[in-house]
Amino acid sequence: MKSALERRRGLALWVAREIVPHEARIRAWFTRRRLAPEDVDELMQEAYCRIATLDSVDHIDCGHAYFFSIARNLLLRKLKRQQVVPLDAISEIESFRDTQTPSPEEQVANRLAYERVMALIAGLPERCRRVVELRKIEGWSQKEIAAHMGMTEKAVEKQVWIGVRAIRAGWSAGDPSAEIGAPTIGRKAGIL
Repeated sequence: MKSALERRRGLALWVAREIVPHEARIRAWFTRRRLAPEDVDELMQEAYCRIATLDSVDHIDCGHAYFFSIARNLLLRKLKRQQVVPLDAISEIESFRDTQTPSPEEQVANRLAYERVMALIAGLPERCRRVVELRKIEGWSQKEIAAHMGMTEKAVEKQVWIGVRAIRAGWSAGDPSAEIGAPTIGRKAGIL
């Protein structure tokens, strides 16, 4: 079981990775709502405080969308507490959709495309497949792969080139061999 300090560190790393890069967008959104700079700062601070009180972020799939929802709800609460609020301002905020967050349809399409690419990679010959996985998915350098697999860097480079070319050909072909679970697409495409 994690200690409180480990949980706090994990939360801080998650905030740095998932929230902070999107802060400027949320601040700009507040500014477009004609909020004073001090109100923007207050709302941002309150939003960060809400995140800081969470025990865990494991339930959050999309950090920046979650943070945006908190910020939007804080703004709505602030506007509703004011004495006179234009009704169109509240309806505009309530109906706002973050265009940076993919729609459910886009998420499904991205997942299907990912599965298709992974199937294309799985269809490569063993050595080529492993080199492509290490280089393109795990981010290893050519030098690291060469040392790990007992190859020259030039051979690694060639295997990556062959693999990427086969994946592109399989993707472009759009044929049944490009579907999930398809065997040896590189050989079928005549590239390997």
